[in-house]
Amino acid sequence: MGQTPAQKAAKAARGQQPKKRPGKAQREAIKRAQAVKKKTGGGKPAARKTAVKKAVPLPRGAVRAAYPGTCPACFKDYAKGEVITKVADGWGHPGCAPRQISAAEREFARNKARIESGETFRGQKASDWRRGASPSSTRPAR
Repeated sequence: MGQTPAQKAAKAARGQQPKKRPGKAQREAIKRAQAVKKKTGGGKPAARKTAVKKAVPLPRGAVRAAYPGTCPACFKDYAKGEVITKVADGWGHPGCAPRQISAAEREFARNKARIESGETFRGQKASDWRRGASPSSTRPAR
């Protein structure tokens, strides 16, 4: 809505100038400047881009040490801020922690032990195969 001449005069007396809409040439210049900013990366200074460091993700279950300490597995010291993880008797180096094996690895190890000990199906039952005949054959072997 437009302002009355009295309202415009009151604003001018307070030190506020009425907003003027930029002309067509000014609007086009503003749009060009905004397009250039978008193409060049938003007008942020290059120093700002290089100063921002991305945090390196830690392995699952690992943290950065809040204070220096000693690894209970190898009895070597670790510094404040070093990556540590839960070991048998406390917190220590990730390499000193026992490796967690997956369910598939556990099953593979169990099956391998059964095969090596002779506890397989072939070891438990005699073969029905006969020379020159299939196991499903009811004809007596020669």
